[in-house]
Amino acid sequence: MNESIYPPENQKSPYLLEAAGILKKFSGVTVLRDGALKLRAGTVHALCGGNGAGKSTFLSILMGLLPRDGGSILVGGRAVDFSSPAQALLGGIAIITQELSPIRGMTVAENIYLGREPMRMGFVIDYAALFAQAGELLRRLGFDINPRSNMCDLSLAKVQLVEIAKAISFNSSILIMDEPTSAIGEHETGVLFNAIATLKKEGVGIIYVSHRLSELFQVADDYTVFRDGAFIESGAMADIDRERLIELIVGRKVGRSLRPGRSGNFPVILKATDYSQSQHFQDVSLSLSAGEILGIYGLMGAGRSEFLNCLYGLTSPDRGELEIFGRPARIKKPKDAMKRGLSLLTEDRKDSGIIGCRPIRENISLSVLKRISRWGFIRAGEVDGERGVVNAMFKRFDIKAATPEMAVQRLSGGNQQKVVLSRCVTTKPKILLCDEPTRGIDEGTKQQIYGFLSEFVQDEGCGVIVVSSELDEILQVSDRILVFRRGRIAGEIKASEATHAMLTHMAS
Repeated sequence: MNESIYPPENQKSPYLLEAAGILKKFSGVTVLRDGALKLRAGTVHALCGGNGAGKSTFLSILMGLLPRDGGSILVGGRAVDFSSPAQALLGGIAIITQELSPIRGMTVAENIYLGREPMRMGFVIDYAALFAQAGELLRRLGFDINPRSNMCDLSLAKVQLVEIAKAISFNSSILIMDEPTSAIGEHETGVLFNAIATLKKEGVGIIYVSHRLSELFQVADDYTVFRDGAFIESGAMADIDRERLIELIVGRKVGRSLRPGRSGNFPVILKATDYSQSQHFQDVSLSLSAGEILGIYGLMGAGRSEFLNCLYGLTSPDRGELEIFGRPARIKKPKDAMKRGLSLLTEDRKDSGIIGCRPIRENISLSVLKRISRWGFIRAGEVDGERGVVNAMFKRFDIKAATPEMAVQRLSGGNQQKVVLSRCVTTKPKILLCDEPTRGIDEGTKQQIYGFLSEFVQDEGCGVIVVSSELDEILQVSDRILVFRRGRIAGEIKASEATHAMLTHMAS
């Protein structure tokens, strides 16, 4: 091992990792101060905090992506100062990032062992050994994936599992998991948790980052909270409850109000009858009433997202009828949906929700350029122009940014989601289709979005359909819940009568 990375020390430590007093500044502005975490072997340590709390900066420093301006890091009792991810890997630290980066033209095995393939005669890849090695790893982790499959043929959930397997394949003693379940459903999450249990038995220490608090209480042994770029508190998960953890993360008490019960008759504003798309969903019949939030729950691959995309005109149904506000509707493209008063919040904000390199201003106004333009030129006015639209959305969603001219990719995940939601709202929709509306964002921002949805349906003739993989979310935000299973509706229940066990049973 490089002596500059691991200077000789005699001290033994009970911790795999000890970080203390970590400091980071950008252009003189402190973004992280007093970053601290202690990781024990064979445990899962939850690193908690809202968007902008400093978690990503802290992890980037651990992985050698950023230099630190102060503090110390010990790995196995030895001081380290990694200057690259390659050095961190040599030092025993691997990371599973939230952003997936597969090489889609290659097989699963090639993605896992890229650059580390077993060779014959020193220069020819031994594919038999490669597939056998990858197959053994996938079996050990309990991932039901063929190592010979092409990445382009896998679902998003299985791509995430391959990325997890790739990080684990380095046999690191410390594994960082950054939102590992953001793209997978309940079943795959269970598979991942079984793999985590296996790794713990092998003595691996795991730093686990997730905004899904229910997961943290399932899988984590210890916790550390960051807020506003600083260490707040550490302890055992067994010694804290959900409400206290949320309060530490947000810095105040956050209410979690359920939807009030509905009584009386409300006009139906959207009705689908026998809607089918042979490869994804069949014979889906549902209705949405004015003032209602309709939740759709199901496992990954159940056809939920595909159904929303079809309603919005991103794809076409094979058969079925659709009525919007009591009139037959044929939606062939998103433009048709927007004319009918529909708007779609997409599942993957990075892939299909934002244009990361462009300013926040352009991302918000993109859907209404025709409305705010004259003679081909965008009007910049405060009242009827782009500035007015953007300022109204900044105020409505409390978007945290220094200026609307910032590139949207520089925002936290929660603020990026608010920008996507702003663009949906600028078209003044009556029906909002939300696909995983709070994926990868913190609890405080989640509650803000839930509050907005409740306010939205109070306007006359408005309704929302929400697709979510989070049981807590679907129970909190919905009036009525439909469960999809294998492309069909498996059941319907009032949210006030539903339970975790009931929905899980119906979906599986």
